[in-house]
Amino acid sequence: MFFFSADPKHRHLPQILSGLLALLGLTGCLRAQTTATAWPEVVPGIEYIHQRIGSRPWSVHAVKIDRSVDSFYFLSTLAQGQIKGLAPLTRQIESIPPSCGKPLAAINADFFRIQPGPYQGDPTGLQIVQGELVSDPGDTSLWFDPNGHPHIAPVARQFQCTAPDQKTFPFRLNQERAENAAVLFTPTFGPSTCTAAGTELILEKTPAGPWLPLRAGMQFQAQIRNISQAGDTAIEPDTLVLSLGPGLPASLPDFQPGMTLSFSLQTQPDLTGVPTALGGHPILLQNGKMPGGLDEKSRHPRSAFGWNDQFFFLVVVDGRQKGLSIGMTFPELARLMLQFGCNEAVNLDGGGSSTLWLGGKILNSPSDGRQRSIANGLILMQKVNPTPEQ
Repeated sequence: MFFFSADPKHRHLPQILSGLLALLGLTGCLRAQTTATAWPEVVPGIEYIHQRIGSRPWSVHAVKIDRSVDSFYFLSTLAQGQIKGLAPLTRQIESIPPSCGKPLAAINADFFRIQPGPYQGDPTGLQIVQGELVSDPGDTSLWFDPNGHPHIAPVARQFQCTAPDQKTFPFRLNQERAENAAVLFTPTFGPSTCTAAGTELILEKTPAGPWLPLRAGMQFQAQIRNISQAGDTAIEPDTLVLSLGPGLPASLPDFQPGMTLSFSLQTQPDLTGVPTALGGHPILLQNGKMPGGLDEKSRHPRSAFGWNDQFFFLVVVDGRQKGLSIGMTFPELARLMLQFGCNEAVNLDGGGSSTLWLGGKILNSPSDGRQRSIANGLILMQKVNPTPEQ
């Protein structure tokens, strides 16, 4: 049964609605509905329900978004504005520049490196923030094309560096570098590479061609300014650092200052022009069907994103809280998304990370007892109205 929750835990719902109305500059548009199939409308284009299923029990929070509203779009956030570091979802929302528009609803996003250390906060999958490629593909990816249409699929990384002698080698982007790998670090990673050994090429812009920020599908050149063997090289604002592990083959080029290298950031499928992307797994629904092989035993708090031709859905299922909600398995979550009307859906990071925000308030009950600091979020935005020409 679907309803506006009367649970005292959700006594802040009127403030949530008032916050959204204030954000959108709307009044008098709240319509409380209590029928079993109704999604009460919070503001035009956004509806919210809280479902309590007592037999498990389950506590489900869902936001439904009308895809026909042209002023809506999705934005990904990055904790502290860089790969390294974590921040609660609310703090990430607060850091969104006003020029991006008004945040209306949000959910936590990708899995990430949670253990303390120099790479804490590194998302495990792809991330594109306002068109900037900040993390390369891992497993399944969720992205929005330039027309705002969503896609879920595995994305293959085809990043290549080419030396003047035409020797090529693959590289990764903004992550911990293995002994036998090459990683390209951008200023969005953090202040330094956090490496312990290896050869690191400090790269600067060539006189012509594209430069920062990096974008999916981009091809560019960079000139070697300097070479360091000390590790943990500083990443200056307008430079890149290509870190080469000591276990790489000796057949790599003999790099020298002044040498020009060519880089390709191709992916398959091609993500050129994609403004927003995040990692997530597993896929829960494809063409209205649940894939085989989903884990049927592990039950945890869950977050998911789904859609059909008319609506987007942000869904969180609370868990690990006796008497409130035990969480769901992946097949249970997939069936829930199908019940909501989704044809496509993907699982996002869950557990203590599961957080759903609407109109200035957290809707669900995070299992840690408070918001967890996370790596990134998926935010529903309303575009800023363009200033009329004078």
